[in-house]
Amino acid sequence: MHGPASPGWLLVALCAASGAYCLLRMRSPVEEQRRTAGAEALMGFGMAAMAVPAAAATPPRWAWFAYTALFGAAALRALWSVRSSPHHLHHLVGACAMVYMAAAMAASPGHHGHGGGSGIPLVTGALLIYFVGYVLRSGARLLPVAAVAGGSGTLGGTPRSLGWGDRPELSQACRLSMGIAMLAMLVTL
Repeated sequence: MHGPASPGWLLVALCAASGAYCLLRMRSPVEEQRRTAGAEALMGFGMAAMAVPAAAATPPRWAWFAYTALFGAAALRALWSVRSSPHHLHHLVGACAMVYMAAAMAASPGHHGHGGGSGIPLVTGALLIYFVGYVLRSGARLLPVAAVAGGSGTLGGTPRSLGWGDRPELSQACRLSMGIAMLAMLVTL
């Protein structure tokens, strides 16, 4: 994503922080959570790398092809994982969106950045609609429900003894922030 430098760097920071938190979540004792966190870490760091403002560094054309191949492999892995968990369908859409953006950047003349109409409007629009819905749904899931009477030693339905990597509300906030970042990247395509 190559627009004004300040929003670009904020997007890089947001995506990198999300990726780092997902790496922390990979320490979970639950295998499915580790696998999901790994896919989300790849997405966060990949989005951070793609969001670096062009004024700081313009990647060579081969880098966009490398992103396309990397996220193509992630999409195939997500497609394989959809068999066991419908949550991976979102990972599939996200990886395909990353493939689409990287391919659009590789194909854009001069490949100096987004904003030059380098994407296919119908595909970009469909992805925007999907991610708007995803962000709204993820945000709604973070809204607090009626307070539990009696103070059962939980905070938001989560036992207080959980580590930072096993907090479901933090995982959801991470997914929400990556969805918002994906929207920002798609809007500038």
